[in-house]
Amino acid sequence: MRPALFASLLLAATLSLNSAAFAQASAKPRVELKTSLGSVVLELDRAAAPKTVDNFLEYVKAGHYDGTVFHRVIKDFMAQGGGFDQELKQKATRPPVVNEGEQAEKAGLKNDRGTIAMARTADPHSATAQFFINFKDNAFLNHSAAQAQVPPVCKVPNPVAGCARYGWGYTVFGRVVSGMDVVDKMAEVPTGSGGPFPTDVPKTPIVLERAVIVSQ
Repeated sequence: MRPALFASLLLAATLSLNSAAFAQASAKPRVELKTSLGSVVLELDRAAAPKTVDNFLEYVKAGHYDGTVFHRVIKDFMAQGGGFDQELKQKATRPPVVNEGEQAEKAGLKNDRGTIAMARTADPHSATAQFFINFKDNAFLNHSAAQAQVPPVCKVPNPVAGCARYGWGYTVFGRVVSGMDVVDKMAEVPTGSGGPFPTDVPKTPIVLERAVIVSQ
């Protein structure tokens, strides 16, 4: 085989391997949350919840999370953040992302201890920037559990208005791979009232100082 041809084939093979490795890596991007209690590294799952992961990464790139706080912390449940600054003023967001709870659950992502999911209102498709990290397994937040709680009136062929909120669950899109001890520290911070919230606000602010994409 001629040297030039061999070199070309070797280069093509190398590029192919690198492309495959890049594709595999980009399916599980990682984000570091640098908080006032320490760092938490998240591994996201783009294959399980592609729109949700891309939405989250766009907020990270825009610096949206920098300087925000975990404004709702409930021991033995979860820590929620990503939406309010240190003055407890809500930040502007982009349009909401579609709920991918069922898809993510089928891919194996459930609201288990150490997972990250999107916070939302009663509207299943209302998630924007806010997220929460589960302190423990919270099966009742999963799509399957939510389906089991759908009222009979919402199961008729033409469901009544107001039924849209049932059955969707909360979209899980990744998990903590480093820093779960930091997450557990959040659960121990005393809480009370603050800003527009009557309860569950950490008395000592838990600040998300910066969110950084480690790998994408």
